[in-house]
Amino acid sequence: MAVETRAAPVPGAAPSAAVTWRDRWQTFRLSAWLGWQVESNWADPLLFAVYSMAKPIAGALILVIMYRVIGNESAQALFPGMYLGNALFMYVGALMFGVSWVVMEEREYFRIIKYIYISVADMYWYLAGRAVAKFLITTVAVVILLAFGAAFLDVPLRLSQVNWGLFAAVFPLGLLTMVGMGYVLAGVLLISARHGSGYVESVAGALYLLCGVVFPLDALPGWLMAIGKAIPVTYWLEGLRRAFLGHGFGQALAGYSDGQIVLWLAISTVATLAISVWFFDRMDHVARSRGLIDQVTEH
Repeated sequence: MAVETRAAPVPGAAPSAAVTWRDRWQTFRLSAWLGWQVESNWADPLLFAVYSMAKPIAGALILVIMYRVIGNESAQALFPGMYLGNALFMYVGALMFGVSWVVMEEREYFRIIKYIYISVADMYWYLAGRAVAKFLITTVAVVILLAFGAAFLDVPLRLSQVNWGLFAAVFPLGLLTMVGMGYVLAGVLLISARHGSGYVESVAGALYLLCGVVFPLDALPGWLMAIGKAIPVTYWLEGLRRAFLGHGFGQALAGYSDGQIVLWLAISTVATLAISVWFFDRMDHVARSRGLIDQVTEH
């Protein structure tokens, strides 16, 4: 009895009859479901809900106290932009980590990455699907954080005053950028040992410093400010601040119109995705040639 077989896809390879868009959608949908089970199945639902609410608020209050202690007029004027930037930056770490850490988790802990590679699953769509749970949990945390700021900290956030057109243009572009950065880090983790988690945390820390999250780019030395202006996350945060608050954060990007912010973000997002696809393919080739796809590093 003949058995129909389909060749395993190579990440980044051109579409063929072996891997259809239906296969990719199925991979994305099931990996998203799996990601949600992994993220939410570790605790009682009530405990998980309390944790999801308490963690972001506790983290934000640290910065709130810092700004309140400074107490000068300039700091108070910057507080809404800082609070919003800190809340939205949660997406950066969550999506980059959500995409990239899957490589380490499936290879080192569950030890099933080789089965993913030999299946019909498309690795790009599998990684993106696994980040969906991180996105959903982070969205809940961000909404709670923004509501808390509006209710108790006098952050001027009103739904009726939001520029929804600007938000709709900026928000998804930033998410795509972060997924692209996650693919780059996933490529690095393909050829790294377990300590590769430090790479993700280091990149997130650098972006926290360079992208004007809690203080304006103006506060950085000129050469660091130039680096910050080259990072798409900077324009994403600036665009969302303008959408929610009606103004930007500092003077570094004050000369850019809303249209220019969207344009620069769109260009840098396309560039990030293109680089990420090329880099992940390259690291995938290196990992295959060195026999690292299913390595287990116990140190």
